[in-house]
Amino acid sequence: MSVSPDKRRKMESALDQLKRYTVLVADTGDFNAIEEYKPQDATTNPSLILAAAKMSAYHHLVDQAIKYGMANGGTEEEQVTNTMDKLFVSFGVEILKKIPGRVSTEVDARLSFDKDEMVSRAKKLISLYEEAGVSKERILIKLSSTWEGIQAGRELEEKHGIHCNMTLLFSFAQAVACAEANVTLISPFVGRILDWYKENTDRKNYEPQEDPGVLSVTKIYNYYKKFGHRTVVMGASFRNTGEVKALAGCDLLTVSPGLLGELSQDHSVVKCALTPQQAKDCDLEQVHLDEKSFRWLHNEDRMAVEKLSDGIRKFAADAIKLETMIKERMSDVKNGQ
Repeated sequence: MSVSPDKRRKMESALDQLKRYTVLVADTGDFNAIEEYKPQDATTNPSLILAAAKMSAYHHLVDQAIKYGMANGGTEEEQVTNTMDKLFVSFGVEILKKIPGRVSTEVDARLSFDKDEMVSRAKKLISLYEEAGVSKERILIKLSSTWEGIQAGRELEEKHGIHCNMTLLFSFAQAVACAEANVTLISPFVGRILDWYKENTDRKNYEPQEDPGVLSVTKIYNYYKKFGHRTVVMGASFRNTGEVKALAGCDLLTVSPGLLGELSQDHSVVKCALTPQQAKDCDLEQVHLDEKSFRWLHNEDRMAVEKLSDGIRKFAADAIKLETMIKERMSDVKNGQ
C-alpha cells in the first residue's frame, strides 16, 4: 500500500522534512550538540564561544590557545588578541571534524567600522586555519554588515578568495549592498527583528507568516533569486520553531540546539515556503546602492539601525568578557598555578 506524501511527512520529524528543502546549520560552539543533530554546517560568534569556553569540557582548548598566545610574545594586549584568534580557530577546527560542510568564524565586532583591520584580521584567521590543515574553502569569515564590513567582504572575496558570511543584518539596504559586493552569504537575524517589534509596537504576538523577521528574510530571498544574485541567504537568530518552518526553502537556516531538539520531536507537516520560481514572480524592483544611498536607506529603517548598533555592542561586550577570562588564566599560568 502506497503512502501519500503528506502522510509520509507526518511520519517524519519537522527537522527531517526541513532538511529536504534547506541546508540546516547548527548555531552553537558546543560540539556535542553538533554531533547529535548532524547539520551540514555550523556557525559561531563571540557569545557562543564565550559560553562554550566556560564549559569544563573545553578548558583544554582555552589552555592551548593561551599557550599559543603567550609563545608568540608581544605586549599583553597582543598576546590576548593572538589567544582569542587561536581560540576561535581551535573551536572551528574541532567543529569541522563533526560536520561535512563549513564553519563560520567571526571577526571581532569592535572592528566593525574599520575595513582594513577587518580584512587583516580575516586573513590572519584563515592563515591559522591553514596552519591547522584546514582549507579556506571550509571557512566562512563573519563580518558585521556595516558599510565598512560589507566593503571588507568585497575585498576578501575578490582579492583573496576568502568566503564571507555577513552577520547582524536587519535591513533591506544591508542585503542589497551585500549582494552587490558579491559576498558568499548573509545572515539576516529573524528573531531579533521580532524582538524589536514586540518591544516597540503594541503588538506582542505574531503568527509565523506575519512575523516581521520572517517577512524580512522572505523579501530578501525573493529579491536575490529574482535578480540572479549569487549571494545566498541564511536565516538566523530564531525565537521559535514556527519562524524556522515558515522559512523552509531558504538557502540555509542556522538554528540553536534547543530549537533543533524541538524540531526533531515535532511531527507536523512542513511545506516549502520559499522557491526560486515564486521569487521570479514577485513584484520587487531592482535597486543599486552607493555608500550615500546605502547609509540613507539603512538610516530610514529605525529597527535596523537600533538592532545593528545593539548587536555590535553585545558581541563586543562578550568579546571583552572572553578577553578578561583569558587574562585571568594567563596570569595563573605566569604564576605557575
